Amino acid sequence: MTKLPISVCIVSGAEAHRIGKALESVAGWVSEIVVVLDDRAQDGTERVVERYGGRVFREPWKGFIGQKNSVADKCTQPWLLNLDADEVVSEPLRQEIESLFGQPDRLDAHAAYRFPRCTFYCGRWIRHGDWYPDRVLRLWRKDSARWGGEEPHAHLQVSGRIGTLKSDLLHESNESIAQHVAKIIPYQDGFVKRRLAEGRLAGVFELCLRPPWRFIRAYLLRLGFLDGWPGLYIAGLNAFSTLTRYALLKEAELKRQAGK
Repeated sequence: MTKLPISVCIVSGAEAHRIGKALESVAGWVSEIVVVLDDRAQDGTERVVERYGGRVFREPWKGFIGQKNSVADKCTQPWLLNLDADEVVSEPLRQEIESLFGQPDRLDAHAAYRFPRCTFYCGRWIRHGDWYPDRVLRLWRKDSARWGGEEPHAHLQVSGRIGTLKSDLLHESNESIAQHVAKIIPYQDGFVKRRLAEGRLAGVFELCLRPPWRFIRAYLLRLGFLDGWPGLYIAGLNAFSTLTRYALLKEAELKRQAGK
């Protein structure tokens, strides 16, 4: 089988228990696998990557944006495909990418491609609500994009047109509800700092109206109820996360006013 001119680039921590599935989903049809590994990881992740023919670079943690740009810079192929250690390229998505690369005129019409991501959560694939289709921008022509945004939410900034593929990237994140909930506070830090710097503070609308709106949108308008009890929980947790985000902003605002 002729391999496609794609470098798969992954930023990883201690992920030996699950990165193998991500690597297995691409190892047979891409030309290169490159992983930047947090140098604190000591669980054997490096050995798993090497078993699939990947190159590993151990580096101190520079944040998601810094790590993603670092691994992209080490890739040698003309196209890059970014995966997380908990993501798997589905068979339909692989076939769609292969078909795309078999049509040079279509491929070259865009600098990057996005596709939907489907998450496995609490025993089922979530296909409604705020979590689906969750289109992610992960396939791009090298030198046509760089990672930017705000930690921890890296965003691919593309120079050129963006195309859309139809098939799902499979996402098996949040191995437990406890793990999911534990991420809420750390992931709000960048938001709080940016809003404080911009002078955009939390008022009645953000604290009283945004959280219930997030629940209604996810559970009713976006049909989250069709995902059973996990759909209910996701909508409720999204509302709670929104409330927590603005409560943290309010707390930071009050501390600043008090000179703390």
